Amino acid sequence: MRVSMRYLPLGAPGWPDQSLTGRALAEIAQAAEAAGFDGLQHPEHPFPPDAWLQEDGHHDLDQVVALSMAAASTTRIAVEAVLLIAAYRNPFLAAKSFATLDHLSQGRVVVGIGTGYLDGEFRALGAAFDERNELTDEAIVAMRRAWTEDAMTMSGRRFEVDGHTMGPRPHRAGGPPIWIGGNSRRAIRRAVELGDGWMPMPSPAHGISRRTASLSSIADLRRAIDYLRERCDLAGRTDPLGVAFTLGRAPRGAEELRASCRTAVDLAAVGVTRTSVGITAADSYAEYLRGIELQGAELVPALHAIDVGGRP
Repeated sequence: MRVSMRYLPLGAPGWPDQSLTGRALAEIAQAAEAAGFDGLQHPEHPFPPDAWLQEDGHHDLDQVVALSMAAASTTRIAVEAVLLIAAYRNPFLAAKSFATLDHLSQGRVVVGIGTGYLDGEFRALGAAFDERNELTDEAIVAMRRAWTEDAMTMSGRRFEVDGHTMGPRPHRAGGPPIWIGGNSRRAIRRAVELGDGWMPMPSPAHGISRRTASLSSIADLRRAIDYLRERCDLAGRTDPLGVAFTLGRAPRGAEELRASCRTAVDLAAVGVTRTSVGITAADSYAEYLRGIELQGAELVPALHAIDVGGRP
């Protein structure tokens, strides 16, 4: 089983000033790579409303800038957008950013795409919240075509392309893999029809505020993956579709490590092929780096040993 580390720079009091620097981000990416993590994930919230921040939200660095610095500081680890809100922007600007990052990183980009759920952020960015599903589907098609076609022609809801070519192309043939976020049946269908993988999220308490179906147990996830497989069969899809599901916070201590490994085995049994953890419990930047090192010594090898049958 592959495992990624989620980068969240805001933590304990006094910590942000130490971790929100270019040097710190480079050190964190290098530590994650040295620990054996397969990917480094970064979320996207360019301009969130204060009400959400006061509830359970967080600020982020700019997604592409942060992933670019992480890629420039490493040689192996994948840099993963989790999740790009495609409906926030013109799809060709997004395609250009990730094509450039994939080209310069020698094919290490993974683009996770979600529809978004913060209507206040949509309003602030001048994006159409009520059209986010349609805009997301359109953006995925437009991005893939821009990565691969010459003299592209396409009519969209808010763009018109008539003989355009994007270069340089991504390093990876066909462009970076696109993983689809969201728990709803529509998100699952989007993953089957347009994606390379599906990234649901655990949501025991946020199914309404995040406007997506709740996945609060292994049984919920199994039912959703069963539906995913049904849709693959109906669509005649034969290439494998990966499933990524987070373990949450990285374990601390032997007991939590054993529990996380048991959970990962249960996830693999229902069809999960990738997971992620967040290193969030630290009283200092030095302790944060030490936490990454500890996960490399204990958790990462245990997760890599879990067989997922060669699925992505």
